[in-house]
Amino acid sequence: MAVYPNADPTFDGMTPNPAAGYSGVFIPTIWAGKLIEKFYDSTVLAAIANTDYEGLITSKGDKVIIRTKPTITINPYETDQALAVERPTSNIVELLIDKGFYFNTILDDVMEVQADLDMLSMWSDDASEQMKIKIDTECLAAIPAGINAANRGATAGRLSGNVNLGVTTAPLSVVARAPGAAEVEIIDVITRLGQVLDEQNIPETGRWLVIPAWIAALIKRSELRDASLVGDTVSMLRNGRLGMVDRFTLYMSNLLPNPGEATESYIYAGHSHGFTFASQLTKVETLRGESSFGTYLRGLQVYGRKVTDGTALAAAVVAAP
Repeated sequence: MAVYPNADPTFDGMTPNPAAGYSGVFIPTIWAGKLIEKFYDSTVLAAIANTDYEGLITSKGDKVIIRTKPTITINPYETDQALAVERPTSNIVELLIDKGFYFNTILDDVMEVQADLDMLSMWSDDASEQMKIKIDTECLAAIPAGINAANRGATAGRLSGNVNLGVTTAPLSVVARAPGAAEVEIIDVITRLGQVLDEQNIPETGRWLVIPAWIAALIKRSELRDASLVGDTVSMLRNGRLGMVDRFTLYMSNLLPNPGEATESYIYAGHSHGFTFASQLTKVETLRGESSFGTYLRGLQVYGRKVTDGTALAAAVVAAP
C-alpha cells in the first residue's frame, strides 16, 4: 500500500505535481503487527447470579415457572379444639428469556487480503468482551427495583428498622477511617449490609458485595489494610486482593448504575439465591455477503434475568464527603 503526500489540492493525480509536498516516489505505509492492548470493564454477573434454571430453558423453551416453598402457619393448640385446615400454595415466579443483544460486522475481501492480521478473530474476541459488558450493565441496572423494601433506604432492617443505608439525595457520606460528623466509615457500611441480610435469615456462605472503584480504594485505606484483620498473611495493599469482609466476597465493578445524583454510587450486597440469569441462545457465525464481496461476522445472545428473592439482596447509596 502507498500514498502520495499532496500539498496541492488541484493536483489531478496524473501529471507531475510541482507541489513541495510531492517527493516523486512512493511512500510506503507500514502497519504495525502488534495491536495496542485494549482493556475492558470487569464483569461480575457470573459471580453474583445463579444459573440454576438455564438447563431447563435451553432444552424446553423460553419460559420457566419457578415455584417457591409456601409458608406454613403455626397455630396454638388447646385440648379438644377443632383444628383449622390450611391448604398451602406456592408463589409463582416466571423467568422469561425476553432480552438479547447482537453484533453484525462485515470484512471486505479486499481488506482481508491486504491485512496481515486475522481480522475476524480479532473482531470476535472484542465482540465477546463487549457483549459481556453490555449484559452485565443491563442486569446490574435491574437489581435495585427487585430489592426488598426492608433491605434498602434510611430505615432498613426487617426486625430493627433502624439501619440507615442511604437514599438518593441523602446518601451515606463514606470515608476510610476516623469518620467525622455526618460521615460513615466504610467498614460500618459493610456491617450494616450484613445486618440487614442477617435479619432476613440469608445464609452466610455465598454472600457477595459489588462495589465501585472508589469504594475499593477506601477499603484498602481502612483498618482492613492490616492483614491480621482479614485473615491474610499479606495486607490487601500489597497483594491487591480485596478478599472477604464480614462474610462477603468483594467484587469491584465500573458498571454499577447511578442511583440518581451524579455524585452518588451504589453498593450491592446479596446472595446468589436472590438473582438468576439464563441464556438460551449464544451464537456466533460467519457467512458470505449477498450484495458485497465480503464475509459477515455476526453474533447473538438471548437471555433472561430475574430477581427471584428480593430478601436476599440489599443496596446502600453512598457518596464521597
